[in-house]
Amino acid sequence: MTALRIALRYLFSRKRHNAVNVISWISVAGVAVATAAIVCVLSVFNGFSGIAMSRLSEIDPDIKIVPVSGKTFSNADSLAAELARRPEFEVAVPVVEERALAIYAGRQMPVSIKGVPDNYGEVTNVGSTVIDGELMTRDGDFQCAALSVGVALSLNARPGYYDLLQLYAPRRIGRVNTANPMTAFRGDSLVVSAVYEVEQSEYDTDRAIVPLSTARKILDYTNEGTAIEIKLAPGVGEKQGLAVAQKAIGGGGIAQTRLMQQAESFRMISVEKWITFLMLAFILVIASFNVLSIMSMLIIEKKDNIATLSALGATPGLVRRIFVLEGWLISLLGGAVGMIIGVVLCFVQQHWGLIKLSGDPSQLSVTVYPVHLALGDLAAIALIVVLTGLLIGWIAGRMSVSRTESLRNED
Repeated sequence: MTALRIALRYLFSRKRHNAVNVISWISVAGVAVATAAIVCVLSVFNGFSGIAMSRLSEIDPDIKIVPVSGKTFSNADSLAAELARRPEFEVAVPVVEERALAIYAGRQMPVSIKGVPDNYGEVTNVGSTVIDGELMTRDGDFQCAALSVGVALSLNARPGYYDLLQLYAPRRIGRVNTANPMTAFRGDSLVVSAVYEVEQSEYDTDRAIVPLSTARKILDYTNEGTAIEIKLAPGVGEKQGLAVAQKAIGGGGIAQTRLMQQAESFRMISVEKWITFLMLAFILVIASFNVLSIMSMLIIEKKDNIATLSALGATPGLVRRIFVLEGWLISLLGGAVGMIIGVVLCFVQQHWGLIKLSGDPSQLSVTVYPVHLALGDLAAIALIVVLTGLLIGWIAGRMSVSRTESLRNED
């Protein structure tokens, strides 16, 4: 307690040399700015992650089952029918996803097609993302396709009977006539019935939703499916549904929740977030080492006090503890001020959105930087500040011991 009281007195008392006061507060400000920057940056990452998570339900099913090995389930229709009979599931449908070539009015581009049954609208909320036209798989005798906004813009396609969308995929079965290269492909023509936008680049760039029968036709499938998509019954939680689906499928497939379906995207966000955290933490450590210069000047200024304490019987250990606590308190003060500033800035941004994203607001789904404070992030930042302060204090304590020994040698 004696060492702590003396350290607190040194921290808040006015120094004899004004330069020491100024540099002390500059060092505290450096730690505070670095700490506030970490709080704000991590909160922005949390905000973007929260936005991505809130949009998972737009087009992803509650539960998705994919094969353990290979690309398809050979008995997808019967497997989906069996799952649909379970009380935990409201709807279960097979889907086919594959790459194909799309041609519309002379323009062409590679697309990712998703073949879905007629009742697919019961599985996801993809219908709510339609910005033009109407989502349907058939219109009379015509088969229909719904294009993502990226495909529609690239092909200059729009809902209606202006032109037919042609889809081609390499032939999987049968012999190919080398004299006619087109025999190497299977294709079909569809009417564009809708354009949808999920406001996520991985969905909006090159996707097309087509009837399941069309996808199977151009891919030479019969009852195959690349996945089974499930909508949970009301009152059934994700964990319960995941366990039931995994048990029903056995070892032939892997059941995934919405979050698991986007594991790669969220893993990348997490990796970027913590790499940024490490970089900013390194800056914080560098800023904290400025405290050492202050401690050096403080030890020189307090040489008379050190001599007095030594004459009164203070051991080198007591002197060391005083300056260990002094360096630690300076770092903690800067870190605490920085965390308060960071939390306040995030609160202001969250409620008033003062800092906006650059670009045309009409083209952006989010116009301001989203922020979300997480207690885990604040705890990690506080731990870095505490550990850095202890390191600075330990080095300062060693410096004070050396100074004490030199004073005794002078005596």
